[in-house]
Amino acid sequence: MSENFLKIGDEIELIPEKLVYEGSAIARAGGVPVFVDGACPGDKLKVKITKANKNYAQGEIQEILEPSSHRVKPFCPLHNVCGGCGWQFIDYDFQLEQKRSIVEETVKKITSCDIEVKPVIKSPEIREFRSKIQYPVTQTKVSKRIIAGYYKKGSHELVNIKYCPIQPKIIDKITEFIRKTAQELNISGYNEKTHKGDLRHIVYRYSKSENECIVIFVVNNTKLNDKFKKLSKKLITEFAHIKGCLINYNTQKSNLIMTDDTRKIDGENYITEKVEDKIYKISANSFFQVNIGSAKNIFNTVKDIILKNYQKPRLLDAYSGVSSFGIWLSDAASEVVSVEEATSATKDAAENVKLNGIKNLTALNGDAKEIFEELVQKGEKFDVTLLDPPRKGCEKASLDYAIKLTKTSIIYVSCNPSTLARDLKYLHENGFKTKYIQPVDMFCHSYHIESVAWLEIV
Repeated sequence: MSENFLKIGDEIELIPEKLVYEGSAIARAGGVPVFVDGACPGDKLKVKITKANKNYAQGEIQEILEPSSHRVKPFCPLHNVCGGCGWQFIDYDFQLEQKRSIVEETVKKITSCDIEVKPVIKSPEIREFRSKIQYPVTQTKVSKRIIAGYYKKGSHELVNIKYCPIQPKIIDKITEFIRKTAQELNISGYNEKTHKGDLRHIVYRYSKSENECIVIFVVNNTKLNDKFKKLSKKLITEFAHIKGCLINYNTQKSNLIMTDDTRKIDGENYITEKVEDKIYKISANSFFQVNIGSAKNIFNTVKDIILKNYQKPRLLDAYSGVSSFGIWLSDAASEVVSVEEATSATKDAAENVKLNGIKNLTALNGDAKEIFEELVQKGEKFDVTLLDPPRKGCEKASLDYAIKLTKTSIIYVSCNPSTLARDLKYLHENGFKTKYIQPVDMFCHSYHIESVAWLEIV
């Protein structure tokens, strides 16, 4: 690329052409890509350059000269300060088009393959869809007011959220009650810099089907303080929606939200979520999709692939959480073996198997790579392997074992297009071919996108 003629402080007119993963829009100035936060493709903008090198530049919007036809008014009053969901100013259908393009371009760039990427399946709801909420907590210096909310984009400055339209309304009311009551009880908010203060996070697990939740207080302590017993009692008395209050001990000097050490204070330590005819018990530390309507769309996307192409396959369900996929697919498979590292999730899985009266699912607890190795050593084989790893994707060794364990097909569920593409490339190099990718919108109004990739042995 030629030397970048742009300099910091330059003001130029730009029209962004597309959105990119991580959320910015990209425009070009003399062939140099310029990344602009808060821009919508089709906007005519006056942009000030804030960073420039020979390969790319970053710019800040000074003025929207002509808005894009896809630009809309955000429905959240805090959209411009809260870093929670940054695409609210873009109409929803266009968000989905951009997400499909991001998956397609990322996969093409990394795999060098033309893989069909289907139109994104919409979220059934684009407001009040979020069923897991994690609020950092701090305290103002002078008035000692408790603040709970989300960080401003790209900062650790906390925005006090009184109303969040992407989560159930009851969460706003409970949070306000906690802020007020915590202050009355002399519970202090956490200070990241000094590592002092009682309450680090408030975490909610909400059941859409039952309209109830559990509240988890993440505390900078190693034992239960009487203040939190009193707070829990007041909460459960005040709100019929609260099924239980828990405490999570976290004294680490890190960004980790919750440790594995969660204890019950009052009530129950789990929620129950009913999705169609399946029931899931979900504990505080167990993984479950945050958007229940979209979770069902993902479950059914995988189930449709299996029902239309395989006759009662033997199924390996890896990174399985509370065996959400395994349970959903149990009646489409002859046998399901689920593998999950988190102990709490594996315990939930065992109970979920009983709750749903399932006879053909075995839940194994352990690291995927180690369990895969044991299964290979035993000579086990599966018709279909379902991989649903965290954002970092699969370890190479895990993929090697998955390849050995699989007779026919791998279905890969991903929340990160880059690691999906990297792992698809590796699977292509080892005898598999991707038939298509079906994106599903889980995190509306953000750049995040879930994808289901269907591969078969060539």
